[in-house]
Amino acid sequence: MADKTPERDPEQENLFKEIDEELRQEKMTVLWKKYGKFVIGAAVLVVGSVAAFQAWRAWDINRRSAESSQFTTALDAAMQKRSADALQTFAKLAKDGSTGYATLARLNQAALQAEEGDRAGAIASYLSISNDRSVDTIYRDLALLLSALHDLDTATPDELAQRVARLTKTDNPWSHSAKELSALVAQRQGDRSQAGRLFQELADDVTAPAGIRARASEMSAILRD
Repeated sequence: MADKTPERDPEQENLFKEIDEELRQEKMTVLWKKYGKFVIGAAVLVVGSVAAFQAWRAWDINRRSAESSQFTTALDAAMQKRSADALQTFAKLAKDGSTGYATLARLNQAALQAEEGDRAGAIASYLSISNDRSVDTIYRDLALLLSALHDLDTATPDELAQRVARLTKTDNPWSHSAKELSALVAQRQGDRSQAGRLFQELADDVTAPAGIRARASEMSAILRD
């Protein structure tokens, strides 16, 4: 296993930062109004409901803080090459964590499986996420894309093309990465013309991430030679 941790695509890195920021922000607005001539019983019920809500929010904040700590612990373990510890913590968080952290844990669990050489396990984990309707579409699509990326050398070109076809649409946040993968699939099929066209389109696309444009430009030049 290589010591160097693979670099994440800027889109994926920004996504993880946005998720972390969203999970850390806790906004609570409690609006009090005068209840005028409400009976004492109703006033007591309202106060009791607000108190219960505040207690729940305090519990929720503590839970999220604990999950954040667990997630950080797992990441640290992965960085220190303590893969077994990292996988165990990710698995626990994936099972018991709130939706956001559970999804992050599952994605990192799959990534660590791939890094450890368990490509089949990683692909299965990514596909499990992509098929889970309780997960937000953007993360399901990311998992589907990553499953295809790790399956590039084993799945048939037709299977890969079918898997990422809908991700290449311009309104999909992963469209540039999916298009890059489609170009690689075309190249694997021996269709240099199609691969070159897709790479050149990416190289010329000012909305594409810099890393993808640079790689596409290099590949387009190679295919022209």
